Amino acid sequence: MVKKLIMNEQTITWQDFEKIDIRIGTIINVSDFPKAKKPAYILEIDFGELGIKKSSAQLTHLYSKEDLIYKQIVAIVNFPKKQIANFMSECLVMGAYNNNDVILLNPERKVENGSKIG
Repeated sequence: MVKKLIMNEQTITWQDFEKIDIRIGTIINVSDFPKAKKPAYILEIDFGELGIKKSSAQLTHLYSKEDLIYKQIVAIVNFPKKQIANFMSECLVMGAYNNNDVILLNPERKVENGSKIG
């Protein structure tokens, strides 16, 4: 049986990929975000020498606040800040879509906060 290879509509160069700063961080605080249009948390994430950044994440369906505390995650840290309701998100926490749920990406083993993904 021959499987069709599904190609992304747009490819990028290695130089494009190098512009994306993807890092490991540890969630150190989680709070509710009642002003978000869809249920979400506000996360404070420690990225080591990059400091602490905040992000909004629609994770309330699969993750409790207790599940998220001290969890290491993968995030893009060099997007411009984005306003979501009355909040400025400073990074994009990465996850995989599973139907309508988001499953967080995280390292298999504990690594130093701020470690670069490449």
